[in-house]
Amino acid sequence: MNFLRNLLAAILGFFISLFLIFILFIGIASLAGKQETVVVKPNSILELDLTSIVKDYAPDEKNPILEALELDNTKLALNKIFNALDNAQLDNNIKGISLNSTFVNAGFAQTQALRKKLEEFKESGKFIYAYNDVYTQKNYYLSSVADSVYLNPVGQIDFTGLSTEILYYKDFEDKYGVKMEVIRHGKYKSAVEPYLDNKMSEANREQTTSFLKSIWSEITADISKSRKITEEEVNSIADNSKGRNAELAKTNKLIDNFIYQDEYEEKLKAAVEDGKYATISIQDYIKSGKGRKTSLAKDRIAVIYAQGQIMYGQGNEDVIGQGIINEAIKKAVKDKNVKAIVLRVNSPGGSALASDLIWRELELARKEKPLVVSMGNLAASGGYYIACNADLIVAEPTTITGSIGVFGALPNAYELSKKMGINAEQVSTNKSAQYSLFEPMNKKFYDVTKEGVEQIYKTFVNRVAQGRKMTFEQVDAVAQGRVWSGKEAISKGLVDELGGLDHAINAAAQLAELNKGYRIKNFPNYKTDYKEMFKFSPFGKVNKQEILRKALGDESYRLFNEINQLKNLKGIQARMPYIINIK
Repeated sequence: MNFLRNLLAAILGFFISLFLIFILFIGIASLAGKQETVVVKPNSILELDLTSIVKDYAPDEKNPILEALELDNTKLALNKIFNALDNAQLDNNIKGISLNSTFVNAGFAQTQALRKKLEEFKESGKFIYAYNDVYTQKNYYLSSVADSVYLNPVGQIDFTGLSTEILYYKDFEDKYGVKMEVIRHGKYKSAVEPYLDNKMSEANREQTTSFLKSIWSEITADISKSRKITEEEVNSIADNSKGRNAELAKTNKLIDNFIYQDEYEEKLKAAVEDGKYATISIQDYIKSGKGRKTSLAKDRIAVIYAQGQIMYGQGNEDVIGQGIINEAIKKAVKDKNVKAIVLRVNSPGGSALASDLIWRELELARKEKPLVVSMGNLAASGGYYIACNADLIVAEPTTITGSIGVFGALPNAYELSKKMGINAEQVSTNKSAQYSLFEPMNKKFYDVTKEGVEQIYKTFVNRVAQGRKMTFEQVDAVAQGRVWSGKEAISKGLVDELGGLDHAINAAAQLAELNKGYRIKNFPNYKTDYKEMFKFSPFGKVNKQEILRKALGDESYRLFNEINQLKNLKGIQARMPYIINIK
């Protein structure tokens, strides 16, 4: 009887799965049949909403499975936004920009770069207005560039200065008997500090305070200039929460007026001819073909995007692997039309081995063609490792970089297993030090691993010294795992110039002596791996991530993802503190 019941259940499950897959592919086919044409109407206002995740680079190819399941996998590419804003300056159909994003899903360096691009847009004589019911701090920083900033009469501006919070687990480890065995080099290498203590070390507090103040100084200077108030006034507003309601925000010149949405729309009507306007989102404007620059020039500059944590392996659009990055570097070197290479780095680091393999490929490439690095939100630890041998390093003032240090971390459950009555016994053929999750780390294993950490640290510092034309001692003095802002890194010899991706591309063109124009060729060329997607379930591994993101929300998912990455750390790491969330 049980056999028949199980057999019928299995057959029913099989046909249900077939039906679901059939429906899924019908959905994909219908999506594939849609040819969406976007037309930019006369008297259009470009709406800039940055609620979707902003990446430095996102592939053109869409994931049809996620679209069929109606899961939002849209990612805004910063390079396409820049191209769109450049084209909008010259587009007679675009009369101005409306900033109406409830949340800016980008890092501070990306946000600062966008702000500079909007300042360039204003030079065309076209207007920028901003409106919101509530402004988050990063959103207000971006919106403050507008000619006029408006707020809902019962809204507020969350403007209280920068802060970050780090969780410490030492008591938790002692209580439950599970801990991380840590071996590190660098007094500032705070990636593993939460496992070693219950409070922030003075060294970590020093570096965190330093780079937060450096980034904040950029924000206050930009807002001061746009809103025509002093930096002292900006800091007073933050100290006393003077944006906490609409009246205070207006009194302190954070906004021009507090009005409702319908009144804001009247403002937009008054800003265009005949009082009639159409709106077009930045996503649709990019789809219309305005997200790219056209050029007939034969010469090219390759822009290689390295974004995400560094892990040994192939990699993908969210993870830097030596496989896909080195393949891109080789293609750029072999392409006779590519005259220079720009490496765009946005990474907190990761695998020291993968970082060194990428460094080596870049070292070979720079012997053939000029190599310039552009740093995004993060280019720290392993992210700096792969950047250090460039002919020129360009960073945003708000970039977080440095963190030249390494560590190794292994989970240990000896105390827990002892409490539970579990005993582990090992048998080995040789005397080499072995590590067990269920036994305390022995001195021999510690010594061997410590030797590896020290060796990689020396290699790391030597790589930087060679690339930056500094002595070992000079690099070591600014290394030790310490994190710097891009502005601070200039004075430490770790960065050459301040600026964005455009600045780095122009510098590469000068080094290659491209006086007759050039085109941009982006790398890597990501392709959807459908075999990998269907490896574990008919709905694919990627879908699980999108479902989690949708269920948890971007902020919670980011925290979950950072913690979840710990289980994938293999080998010695060149990595910055694994959670730095600046608010």
